[in-house]
Amino acid sequence: MKILAIDTTTTRLCLGLYVDGKFYEYSLQVGRGLSSLLVPTIQRVLDAVGLKVTQIDYFACGLGPGSFTGMRIGLATIKGLSVVKNIPIIGISTLDILAENALLKDRLIVTALDARRALIYCSSYKYQQGSLKRQSAYALLTLDELVKKFPRRVVILGDAVALYKEALLTRIKNSTVLDKDYWSVQAHCLMSLALAKIKAKQFSSALTLKPIYLYPKECQIKTR
Repeated sequence: MKILAIDTTTTRLCLGLYVDGKFYEYSLQVGRGLSSLLVPTIQRVLDAVGLKVTQIDYFACGLGPGSFTGMRIGLATIKGLSVVKNIPIIGISTLDILAENALLKDRLIVTALDARRALIYCSSYKYQQGSLKRQSAYALLTLDELVKKFPRRVVILGDAVALYKEALLTRIKNSTVLDKDYWSVQAHCLMSLALAKIKAKQFSSALTLKPIYLYPKECQIKTR
């Protein structure tokens, strides 16, 4: 089995390949250069392992929440490849992928990504029967709302920690914040979640798969 996986919802391009039991990962800080770098980078990584797009069995893609532009570019690219090559897609929330970085299995895990405008993308997870299960909806919250929702004994990770670490530790009782090494989406986590969805036959249609927008009004295109 061969899977090509990408997440483009943050400032880093996260790209991975799963090839018959082996994981290959590539990460690149891209910022505003994503649109021009994504397709050449995919091709370069495929060339490095001696594969063609036609040999890929499944695509996996991070759906956000995150950068509006990044989500659209990544998903549009994967949708285009899926339609042309008739390859199934597995869509996975970026918050779900990030939660896989947390290894503490006896605490509620809260993923917290900076959504700008003094807001935080977040959700919560708990290990049950050997795997992480989401415990709350994907949400766009202020710091006050997050503290109220998760008032005690949680493990927090994500780049929002850089902005709110002191407040989180002070206001959430018995909380733990993970350091910067745990704030980035990892390709092997994305591929592992994709493998579980493939096993469960949970695929998505390129025609209907959408990014996870939590800023709905801001994302609408207004016409006159």
